[in-house]
Amino acid sequence: MAEKIILRMDFWPKLHHVNIMAHVKPILPEKDCAHCGRVMVWRKAWAKNWEDVKYCSQRCRREAKSNKSADQSRK
Repeated sequence: MAEKIILRMDFWPKLHHVNIMAHVKPILPEKDCAHCGRVMVWRKAWAKNWEDVKYCSQRCRREAKSNKSADQSRK
């Protein structure tokens, strides 16, 4: 004889009552890019040399370098 299986919905946890926010980012240090002025936020990759980081991207580094060399050649 086949038995009926009854699932009670009140058995399952009420997920709408649980705070799902598992990770809150801490406040991280910020800097402005020396070339474009965009705000850069600290990254783990920059942990060892955060003081030396000046540019937000390789493009800004390249353009700043080319602008500096162009200014020196004009003198």
